Amino acid sequence: MDTLRAPGANPGLASVARLLADGTRASFCLALLDGRAWTATELARHAGVAPSTATEHLNALVRGNLLVEERQGRHRYVRLAGPHVAELVEGLAAVAPAPSSAPPRSLSADGRRKALAHARTCYDHLAGAVAVAITDTMTARGLLDWEHGLRLTGDGEAWLGRLGVTVPAGTRRPAVRPCLDWTERRSHLAGAVGAALCRHAFDSDWIARIGTTRAVAVTPAGRDALRDHLGLPEDLLPRR
Repeated sequence: MDTLRAPGANPGLASVARLLADGTRASFCLALLDGRAWTATELARHAGVAPSTATEHLNALVRGNLLVEERQGRHRYVRLAGPHVAELVEGLAAVAPAPSSAPPRSLSADGRRKALAHARTCYDHLAGAVAVAITDTMTARGLLDWEHGLRLTGDGEAWLGRLGVTVPAGTRRPAVRPCLDWTERRSHLAGAVGAALCRHAFDSDWIARIGTTRAVAVTPAGRDALRDHLGLPEDLLPRR
């Protein structure tokens, strides 16, 4: 008997879905949302699996074009294949069921969860409560316009120029794009402008990474800058 298939069924889509349906591979992709390259050993330790198991999963993700590998001498590093993969992973995380409300197993786990929800990197742009607040404020001040799809306004371009934020020209990547935030369940700013703002924030010491996670902390300089340039509320910019 022939197997019935839905019209226009895409086996490629199903193969990607199978790759991300595994918990270990999904945890690898979430970790790699920090935009950095990781070794198999680091990812194995992160997911709590044997190095040989991690290697098998990473090989599958590379074959599936979700990850790319880089070699330096004897060392093998992997990273997400590009912003399009980061957008896919973050988008799936945002529509996934909300995490269990069970209390965290330790104070350190609770601290990591709160830090990620407050501010983190989503591949090459900012995410979390701080990023959503930046997007909301840019919209309220007329720097972003959502009426006919998200776009950067003339005032927004001038504002970036005053800040010294450089957006690469000639790229096929959209200037601005909404990215659904998986903790806030609202959109933060992605695209070339979102990436440029994140890079400027790191270069200007407005934000700093917290350990080896993708959580970031707003520095005293960042607190002043985000308050002065965008008027972000004080409760989002705690004193350190």
